[in-house]
Amino acid sequence: MSSYRPYQHIERRKSRQIHVGKVPVGGDAPISVQTMTNTLTTDVEGTVAQIRKAEQAGVDIVRVSCPDEASTQALKAIVEQVETPIVADIHFHYKRAIEAARAGAACLRINPGNIGSAERVREVVNAAREHGCSIRIGVNAGSLERHLLEKYGEPTPEALVESALEHAKILQDHDFHEFKISVKASDVFMAVAAYQQLADCSDHPLHIGITEAGSKRAGTVKSSIGLGNLLWSGVGDTMRVSLSAPPEEEVLVGWDILKSLGLRHRGVKIVSCPSCARQGFNVVETVQTLEDRLQHIKTPLTLSIIGCVVNGPGEALMTDIGITGGGQGRHMVYRAGKQDHPMAAEGMIDQIVELVEQRVSELEAEKAAQTAAAEAAPS
Repeated sequence: MSSYRPYQHIERRKSRQIHVGKVPVGGDAPISVQTMTNTLTTDVEGTVAQIRKAEQAGVDIVRVSCPDEASTQALKAIVEQVETPIVADIHFHYKRAIEAARAGAACLRINPGNIGSAERVREVVNAAREHGCSIRIGVNAGSLERHLLEKYGEPTPEALVESALEHAKILQDHDFHEFKISVKASDVFMAVAAYQQLADCSDHPLHIGITEAGSKRAGTVKSSIGLGNLLWSGVGDTMRVSLSAPPEEEVLVGWDILKSLGLRHRGVKIVSCPSCARQGFNVVETVQTLEDRLQHIKTPLTLSIIGCVVNGPGEALMTDIGITGGGQGRHMVYRAGKQDHPMAAEGMIDQIVELVEQRVSELEAEKAAQTAAAEAAPS
């Protein structure tokens, strides 16, 4: 990540790059955001509708559970109707993995050691290779192998890492290297320690997450602590925020974490005050409404919504558009940190949305002009 302020610089860990369909993972690729459907996979219409909501929120990769043959049969119809690469979630039955690869899955989430005999693993690897699938080795503290639990006495970061490397060796022994690894735990300390250890001893691309994080609020806090810690230290190539909430909520939280660290930029980033008695307008309601009204914006843009003049002008210096509350229902609009014009309280939301959409149009036109000039320049 490049930055004009040294203290904002994050040095990402060097990892190999693989592909999940059209999405590169690892290397110098952007950190991708994943989620998982919670519909029955056999409900093709419902699953597709859920994936499309996640796509609107900005998802890069979606995982779909394939516990039985009916699910892998439905997977083909799902893949054909969505834009996002699909990861098929396979736990034990090797035939489900082969069926999912044939059905168009971009990636298979498996643990090779759980698939069975060496011959079955070979069949799965061959199917993945034949159909252009990558693989995610998904290690979880709640389902560690018995020999590791006996060795370590309980789930530990070291046990998670040892499990991951054992599974990785199985794939490497089959000369298959298009895989990423996750070592998830619901305990933040254990998960972060395991990922840090794995990052130090391997160059595999890492899928990071805090598993079973909890409800929307508690899970967001827990995931932000764990994933934020890892991402800030440069660890993580693709991520999922696991919430007991609709998949699109996981995507939105994931993007907010990445935007907060300056690792990816998409849509409007709102900087707002918590509000107090000095506010010239209802900041809380304004921000909540704007988050909904501006969800359709994909172009990166920063917007500050500050209720009074104490911090408003200062925050406006750091944002594309700034709104500062004033007295007698007259507020001030800032563009690129400079006062631009006063704004009446009446119709304030509509005016802000119009300002944002206008600026987005300008930015998109500038980008198009730059692209055209670059293409027209002699090589």
